[in-house]
Amino acid sequence: MPISPNQGSTGGGTTVTITGTNLTGATAVRFGTKLATITANTPTSVTVTSPSGAGTVPVTVTTPGGTSNPLSFFYVGAPFKSSLSPVSGVTAGGDIVTINGTGLSTATLVSFGAVTAVPTVVSDSQLTVTVPAGVAAGPVGVSVTTAGGTNNGLSYTYVDAPTTDTLVPASGPTSGGTAVTIPGTGLTTTQSVTFGGVPAPFSVINDSTVSAVTPPGAAGAVDVVVTTSGGASTEVGGFTYTAGPGI
Repeated sequence: MPISPNQGSTGGGTTVTITGTNLTGATAVRFGTKLATITANTPTSVTVTSPSGAGTVPVTVTTPGGTSNPLSFFYVGAPFKSSLSPVSGVTAGGDIVTINGTGLSTATLVSFGAVTAVPTVVSDSQLTVTVPAGVAAGPVGVSVTTAGGTNNGLSYTYVDAPTTDTLVPASGPTSGGTAVTIPGTGLTTTQSVTFGGVPAPFSVINDSTVSAVTPPGAAGAVDVVVTTSGGASTEVGGFTYTAGPGI
């Protein structure tokens, strides 16, 4: 006589179906000593809503013909989440996040706000999940759903990918030292600015402006790359190094 599912939340409320023979007219289904609520009954099945409980309990079905042999049902506690990493990523999604905690072995869903994703269970204390695309930039709550219930309490921040526009000024000496303004969008979380692959000192003015000081470079046009927690934006040939005069 199979039971499906054979585990559920300690708080009860799990819909459980027991299949077998001669189950017509079931009068009671017990999880341990507690009665479950019968919601459907046929000659070959009984569907119930599990009561609250803990640990492993025997499940029996009582009909006018007697009481069945017991089946085991496992109560699972609600998950506990202690941390997630990384805590932010692009609005387009696609980053892999690791969630640590306890009671995660039966995880079936991870919700990022209203959007859900299916996780990969590494162990009872860890799972990984590919972040789905977000509705908009900003923080969202993260919840994990397991056989034991759903737990909230963590946050993930979606960040728009940056954009950049024409640098001002767009040229300067090969010796470097030119103060440059880089306009764009989504620049608040800027992590680096490079000129031809060479890191430059920078400061974030606001979400639409970053200032940088050019490092020394060879004469010619170089790509300028601004990298944020939302990704990278490249101005191809965005700055031109000019050689000084020689006599």
